[in-house]
Amino acid sequence: MQMTGNTILITGGGSGIGRALAEAFHAKGNQVIVAGRRRAMLEEVVAANPGMQALELDITRDDAIKAFASKLTTDFPALNVVIQNAGIMRNEDLQKGETDTAEATITTNLLGPIRLTAALLPHLTAQPHGALMTVSSGLAYLPLAMTPTYCATKAAIHSYTESLRYQLKDTSLQVLELAPPYVQTGLMGDRQANDPHAMPLKAFIDEVMTILSTQPEVHEILVDRVKPLRFAAGGADKTADYAAFFKQFNDGMAAARQGEK
Repeated sequence: MQMTGNTILITGGGSGIGRALAEAFHAKGNQVIVAGRRRAMLEEVVAANPGMQALELDITRDDAIKAFASKLTTDFPALNVVIQNAGIMRNEDLQKGETDTAEATITTNLLGPIRLTAALLPHLTAQPHGALMTVSSGLAYLPLAMTPTYCATKAAIHSYTESLRYQLKDTSLQVLELAPPYVQTGLMGDRQANDPHAMPLKAFIDEVMTILSTQPEVHEILVDRVKPLRFAAGGADKTADYAAFFKQFNDGMAAARQGEK
């Protein structure tokens, strides 16, 4: 991926990983546009980073995505990089039989990126040095049982990204996937943002930017901290090891978060 001279859209750019990526790319001289549903948070990011731009986007609505894509490509015709970072993560008790959380998660984390990709692909494939990056998760490979639909959507994003890369292999558009580990962000509230067991956000972003800078043809961006999750399944002879790791990981997380709703 080209690191400078880009016009970059980052969804979910008002906080967490999205904001940190936006600021890192902005510092390298790229034109960065942050998008999200919360106008106040976007304005805060722009105020702290002169020259950055912001556009509101409700990633849950197909009509809003289409209107957004039209305005975006009109206002920023040089747009050549899109980072699909918007997402939600919520605990679910599957025994309660409710599906509201699952439906909201699927709409935001899976349908939203698919719809936005469809709306922007004709523009992106026509740009020089184009790139489209999805943000999955280490939990796409080893699920956290307390957030089942989140993990399922991230597994689906991984699969979708692989297929998209293959279908676009004869174009100039580079398709990348960023799979974060457990990072200190507000994705699941203040507890995660301050959890010493989570990877510090700055350390994560620094490692991501180093990978992108030193490996321009990389397809999967994997910091060292996520590799135990990414490669947990191993080969066919690793089934027992995976099962043990799955239990250890989920037992540990359940104990750490006991009492959370």
